[in-house]
Amino acid sequence: MGRNTRKRRSSMAGKAVAASAALALGGGGLVWANFYASAHESHDPWAGNRTKAAATQVATISCPDVGQRLTDVPGQARTEVDGELANLDRQITDAYQRLATTRDAQTRDASFVQNSILQPLKDRRAAIIDRIQLEINRVGGNAPDRLDGLAGCTASPAEWQQTNGGQNNGGQMDGGQQQGGGQQQGGQNNGGQNNGQQGGQNSGGQAGNGPSAADFVDITKVQPNVPAKPRKMRNASVGTFITRCGVNANGSHNTDNVIVAPGVKNGAHHLHDYVGNQSNDAFANNDTFAAAETTCQNQQDKSSYYWPVLRVQDGTQDFDQNNDGGGKEGNVGKILLAKQAQIKFVGNATSKVVAMPQFLRIITGDAKAFTNGPGNANAHWSCTGFENKVQLTDKYPICPAGSSVVRSFAFQSCWDGQNIDSANHRTHVAFADANGRCQNGFKAIPQLTMRLVYDVPAPVISNGQVKNAYAVDGFPEQLHKAITDHDDFINVMTGNLNSKIANCINRGQKCQ
Repeated sequence: MGRNTRKRRSSMAGKAVAASAALALGGGGLVWANFYASAHESHDPWAGNRTKAAATQVATISCPDVGQRLTDVPGQARTEVDGELANLDRQITDAYQRLATTRDAQTRDASFVQNSILQPLKDRRAAIIDRIQLEINRVGGNAPDRLDGLAGCTASPAEWQQTNGGQNNGGQMDGGQQQGGGQQQGGQNNGGQNNGQQGGQNSGGQAGNGPSAADFVDITKVQPNVPAKPRKMRNASVGTFITRCGVNANGSHNTDNVIVAPGVKNGAHHLHDYVGNQSNDAFANNDTFAAAETTCQNQQDKSSYYWPVLRVQDGTQDFDQNNDGGGKEGNVGKILLAKQAQIKFVGNATSKVVAMPQFLRIITGDAKAFTNGPGNANAHWSCTGFENKVQLTDKYPICPAGSSVVRSFAFQSCWDGQNIDSANHRTHVAFADANGRCQNGFKAIPQLTMRLVYDVPAPVISNGQVKNAYAVDGFPEQLHKAITDHDDFINVMTGNLNSKIANCINRGQKCQ
């Protein structure tokens, strides 16, 4: 069940990103851009078509996520298709860089963004989409015709893409458990913030690409929004298994993502923390993982747990200030090390669990949720002392004195029983429904939950500006929004550890 991970060609587009940042702040950070756009109808991935006002303030580039539409790609085509999807990401990054560094040209020419950025981007995307369709069809697959309509992108102001109060269609944090189909309230309105003010000449942040003051909320002013846990049934699996893998004190970082872009350097366009498996990079395969060292105390746990780093934008720069995925792509500031990283597997409220398959891959959350919309978002932000009362999806919390920032993740806990991955890296796993049941013949597996705790200097908001902001790393066009937080897992348990975890949970024991 291994993956074909032969190295593929490297696009020159990635190298062009560095050269495009002609106007910069600090260590390669980007400045904002505006332009006078003609009123027109354009694709809005959140709510259909909206009319854009003339003389609008452009903040970012929004493109349909082609990869999420590919639910059935033959195995023989996966390598080339993944490579082409990575090329699409490079093109968006390159176009965003051009948007951010051509401010003068945009103010002089109302058609500059459309003619010089969006139309060339559409043409380049169309060529890659054609190649993806040809590759799928070449090996006997059936590429969806609707891909042809995904080439066009829009240049959009930050305020027109907003989440609806933290709504999270991907699932709902429930006191350490994740239940599908819920909504999470309180992120947008309860804190008294006004997302309509996110425009302006820039969108805040040390590099000019966010976050803005409207991305933060005083958690003490948010109404409780955590729902009650689902009632446990007679056959529930109520045990827990904790694995201790550290907090990445050895500084294991890279900007790759071997799940979505195998064989592609800087496939994530942002920096990850890694704990557990110490051989995770763009070119790792199952054999690499199985032979690797691990930071986990249990040496049978060689799994890879990785997430985007958290930075405080205090005016300093870190080691990657001049690197792709770092300062060159707007990810700036001092990297914060989590002071706690709890990794725990829990059970199911209605049934026993089956052991996870070795090399299972799961991504929870969506690194592109700001432009994709909240359908796959699974971000949960809170503060110590508030976790059972308030969970935020689209806001960063400002915690009171003595309280720490908490990022929580509860992964999909239903598995199709056959595949360790899928073409869009989502359809082989799913969230349980609101009652904790797996649907469509999926099987309950131990649910991975993670809790990362940080000492973060409290941001200060004054006159609509945020000082000492903090934010997760992300794709540059995502503007460092809290909703884009995500987490990745590759199961590399060796020996009988997968069975041991399932048995522990099914017996109601607390194990480690």
